[in-house]
Amino acid sequence: MSHFQSVARVPGDPILGLMEAFRADPSPAKLDLGVGVYKDAEGRTPIMAAVKQAEQRLLATETTKTYTSGHGDEAFGAQLAGLVLGADSPLLAGQRAGATQTPGGTGALRLSADFLAHCLPGRGIWLSDPTWPIHETIFAEAGLKVSHYPYVGADNRLNVEAMLAALEQVPSGDVVLLHACCHNPTGFDLSHDDWQRVLDVVRRRELLPLIDFAYQGFGDGLEEDAWAVRLFAAELPELLITSSCSKNFGLYRERTGALLVCAADHDKLLDVRSQLASLARNLWSTPPFHGAAVVATILADPALKREWQRELDAMRERVLRLRHGLVEALQPFGLAERFAHIASQRGMFSYTGLSPEQVRRLRAEFSVYLVGSGRANVAGLDERRLGELAAAIARVC
Repeated sequence: MSHFQSVARVPGDPILGLMEAFRADPSPAKLDLGVGVYKDAEGRTPIMAAVKQAEQRLLATETTKTYTSGHGDEAFGAQLAGLVLGADSPLLAGQRAGATQTPGGTGALRLSADFLAHCLPGRGIWLSDPTWPIHETIFAEAGLKVSHYPYVGADNRLNVEAMLAALEQVPSGDVVLLHACCHNPTGFDLSHDDWQRVLDVVRRRELLPLIDFAYQGFGDGLEEDAWAVRLFAAELPELLITSSCSKNFGLYRERTGALLVCAADHDKLLDVRSQLASLARNLWSTPPFHGAAVVATILADPALKREWQRELDAMRERVLRLRHGLVEALQPFGLAERFAHIASQRGMFSYTGLSPEQVRRLRAEFSVYLVGSGRANVAGLDERRLGELAAAIARVC
């Protein structure tokens, strides 16, 4: 008898499959614009100097490897909540907000999904179209009904009016997932005026916002990128925020993130946090400590925090240079206007507007690897090869 006889093989994740195809490609000119990690001018994903210093300090002073609590490292939670909501946030002063540490931003999303399914049964969740593919599967696996609101149209332009019209039809009480900045996968972000209009609809329809904040510091700056999150926190009594330290601290493999809850009062916050601790116990018991300790060490030390901010600023500015540089490189081919949106998008990703067939040709003919939707990781560009990439794009357009 074979117990596993009926177990079928699941198709591999398309992005992980893209990674494997890239590694197997023998071309010396190959270019990886698929995987969502930051890369420096040499094509490496570096460890930030501030992270190295914090790790050295921890190595010298750490005295135990015992478990942390169900909510994770307390110092990390306090520091990250201040980074997201602002050090002078009235919610923190009034003990209306708190962070539960999770294995990365993905863990925060899964914890939020289980919380919604167990504690707010019957609520549907609304995702942007398109959105990060993992959003789709995480909430569906938790048993929530997943629906969509339009975000980017067939013309590869942000469609705020369609988004607002759809949100006006969302059933009262449902959950709407919003990207705080650096929208994944499109790179198109809402303006301050757009955010105010979204807030008005959310408040009027009595929706529960879940804001995915995976790229703080990668858009326009640490404080600037938090604008919408802090607006919603100030104007609404209840809010969920998923925060990731993967990109802005470069802690991809350390799986460091948190689910932040903003509640109407301290007692209700304690109720919600008790549920989160119980749910987390059945997911991962207690979260990993090392990455959280690194973040807490950096944010608590003024000198280390300044070093970290300087490095993060340099990463953000490099991505912006690459965006503008690619558009300029397309100018001789008469394609600068067609792809001008790449320079105005924010974060690591760009919905280029390239079709699946054009993406296939870029890979087959030029060893340029993008996701089939045309999403490109701008941080994977090589500044010295922008002209070469522009010529390849011109050949397939």
